[in-house]
Amino acid sequence: MLKGFFHVPKAVNEPVKLYAPNSPEKEAVLAAYKQLWNSKIDVPLYIGKEEIRTGNTKNMSAPHDHQHIVGTYHLAEKSHVDKAIANALESRTAWAAMPWEQRAAIFLKAAELIAGPYRAKINAATMIAQSKTIHQAEIDASCELIDFLRYNVEFMTQIYNDQPTSDSSVWNRVEYRPLEGFVYAITPFNFTAIAANLPASAAMMGNVVIWKPSDSQVFSAKIIIDVFKEAGVPDGVINVVFGDPVMISDTIFDHPDFAGIHYTGSTFVFKEIWKKIGTNIHKYKTYPRIVGETGGKDFIIAHPSANVKQVAANSIRGAFEFQGQKCSAASRAYYPKSLWPAIKEEMAKEMATIKMGSPEDFSNFFTAVIHEGSFDKLAKYIDQAKKDSDAEILFGGNYDKSKGYFVEPTVILTTNPKYATMETELFGPVLTVYIYEDANWKETLQLIDQTSEYALTGAVFSQDRYAIAEATHALENCAGNFYINDKPTGAVVGMQPFGGARASGTNDKAGSAQNLLRWVSPRTIKETFVTAENYRYPFLG
Repeated sequence: MLKGFFHVPKAVNEPVKLYAPNSPEKEAVLAAYKQLWNSKIDVPLYIGKEEIRTGNTKNMSAPHDHQHIVGTYHLAEKSHVDKAIANALESRTAWAAMPWEQRAAIFLKAAELIAGPYRAKINAATMIAQSKTIHQAEIDASCELIDFLRYNVEFMTQIYNDQPTSDSSVWNRVEYRPLEGFVYAITPFNFTAIAANLPASAAMMGNVVIWKPSDSQVFSAKIIIDVFKEAGVPDGVINVVFGDPVMISDTIFDHPDFAGIHYTGSTFVFKEIWKKIGTNIHKYKTYPRIVGETGGKDFIIAHPSANVKQVAANSIRGAFEFQGQKCSAASRAYYPKSLWPAIKEEMAKEMATIKMGSPEDFSNFFTAVIHEGSFDKLAKYIDQAKKDSDAEILFGGNYDKSKGYFVEPTVILTTNPKYATMETELFGPVLTVYIYEDANWKETLQLIDQTSEYALTGAVFSQDRYAIAEATHALENCAGNFYINDKPTGAVVGMQPFGGARASGTNDKAGSAQNLLRWVSPRTIKETFVTAENYRYPFLG
């Protein structure tokens, strides 16, 4: 074993490439897009050292052109999940014993592979699989994922360096052991970075993982798997299965060595998972760690002192980037009556310029929602708003799924602050606006806090510092990430650790040391140098 107190490279945030006309990065990503678009990939299960093709497959297609098949992936049976668990547990001893600097080197290499040779490919795959514009793919699949890997290595060293006080007679140490058992990672469709980080952060701390990506993200997940393999993640450390989520989860939650879940997805599913774990609690060797980031009904409130152009621009960005399919996307807005005519005029002017279509066309700000189920749900709420007396479609409101799952960026104006789309998470490009009387600023802050079960992100726009301070205090419990004069999206690893409470999750802050602490079990070691040889204390006389 190597001897030394090793210092990892200082983590820095990956610069976002601009993809300007005639730039080399634009040329590279479009070439990668074309190559992936015109070839079909076949994605097996990854269990230990095996790539298993079950023959029971599903097709993968792009949301913006759902008839175009870009590949297939294989579905697991229960026996495959059992095999994945067995392989993970078999791999655990060697991986947990691996010196930390060797684990760090693997994930630092993964970061540099994404920053370099895999950048165009992982961005292009994300553009195809999730219909992200190049900017959204770049800040997700490249920059955020690179940041997660680099910063988590640095956070890991900070955790290991956090040691108790000792004196001349006693040396006290804390060992940060991986959890006893295996970790289950369930990842969402919307962020390639989250899909990689959930299994990687647990594995980095010495754990073995069963990873189930979203069915709608398998295409770009394959690139993550390729990167991890090339970076040197040993066989069996991260096992990957696809298929029936209920069967996979039930099999995993029934195993006595289940030690934790790292989850991002819907609130309802997370609550059902929590209930299942509770029901099975007597089966487990240890209390499982439950870490989840779920839904949001994220808000923007503008104070009467706010800058109109800033409010309009950031409402559009916050609500409609990536078709509103971010957990943090603005979906309810509260504007003061005095500013509303100007905000409305500015939004109308700006939204008229938004182009929608394939992400391969870099002039498009907006593409398709992820699948038909999402499309149909959004269409239902938009149609209802067209009928309701307390709602009005201001902008957008059209949709078409003949070629891709396209829903226009839509703004609903309501006179009812508890209208359905003010309270229900839609996960799409729908922003509902409520106009409040300027004199009701304080009451509107209370309304925001009381309207939603979620507490993920929110933003206040104001040029009045007293109003900013008041909003920051009044809204402290309804947003785990709170933004002042900025859109409520775009948290950066190492700068704004991400997560919310209430129905939005356990608030374990992805992109911080707090999250990594959930994947270790500390052991305190006390070593006494001169040991007592008589049981009698001085008070005994």
